[in-house]
Amino acid sequence: MSQKRVFVVDDHPLVREWLANLINQQGDLVVCGEAEDAPHARTGIESTKPDVAIVDISLGGGSGLELIKDLKETHPELPVIVLSMHDESLYVERALRAGARGYIMKRETAKRVIAAVRQVLDGKLYLSERASTMITNKFAGTRATSGASPVATLSDRELEVFQRLGQGRETKQIAEELHISVKTVQAYCARIKDKLHLTNATELLREAIRWEERPNGV
Repeated sequence: MSQKRVFVVDDHPLVREWLANLINQQGDLVVCGEAEDAPHARTGIESTKPDVAIVDISLGGGSGLELIKDLKETHPELPVIVLSMHDESLYVERALRAGARGYIMKRETAKRVIAAVRQVLDGKLYLSERASTMITNKFAGTRATSGASPVATLSDRELEVFQRLGQGRETKQIAEELHISVKTVQAYCARIKDKLHLTNATELLREAIRWEERPNGV
């Protein structure tokens, strides 16, 4: 039986090990490579030519969303599945816009992870029932917005900066991780404050930490 090749991108070694063990136990799947950050992922995917990639949104050395966007440009034939700890309500639409073909939570069972891989390899989209309902409701014009978090109004890049602030990163560290200037990070922080109706940097940092500590970042 011809095995489909899977490339894994996650900055946690234990997650990569778990995924590799899980995938390599399947007769029709095999892990052909792995990476802990976006730069190594680009190099590894270019050299191994996988059939599908599994990417975490939160990467230590960059952005999973930006990586997905890059892969859509450089490897348009490569389907990407997001495996994330972050709740679908905030990230699934962003991931799909970036070019992902599936979104699955890390808390899901091993069986569902494998089902997602096989379904995406079959040319289909994989979403949880909750995510599917959310997307359907939005396009049907029935999405409830009254209880939506203001964080949902942030752009992809603003959300990445906000998340890193909540993780304790300083402005210079964020600039280095996202490969942008310190002034650009400061500009994003100013926009975030406006969108979240915060008055100063202290309030911004406090809100970022509070958001990051919530279950699944919601």
